[in-house]
Amino acid sequence: VQLQASGGGLVQPGGSLRLSCAASGITLRYYAVAWFRQAPGKEREQVAVISSNGGTKYEDSVKGRFTISRDNARNTVYLQMNNLKLEDTAVYYCSSGIATGTYVPLQWGLGTQVTVSS
Repeated sequence: VQLQASGGGLVQPGGSLRLSCAASGITLRYYAVAWFRQAPGKEREQVAVISSNGGTKYEDSVKGRFTISRDNARNTVYLQMNNLKLEDTAVYYCSSGIATGTYVPLQWGLGTQVTVSS
């Protein structure tokens, strides 16, 4: 099982990025998938989660700016990030897991760096 996160980079405040989480060895549509991020000196936090039936939840600071979606044909989950802010700078990780009230991660991918800087 492998989850590969990609799409990170350097962007100016107000800019956009789309992260991708591509899976191999696992069929993502049967799982909830979440994006987490970890900034230097801070704990890893859950940013967004999409359930197997397409329901979504977001951390308050990204509501209205980030959108999580899935493409089952491509076995990929995306995180569209708009109006990026300096505080969005972090390493972003995707995970597959179970969402029954609280999201429980089962598999983790390697992270992708997002840097928001002017």
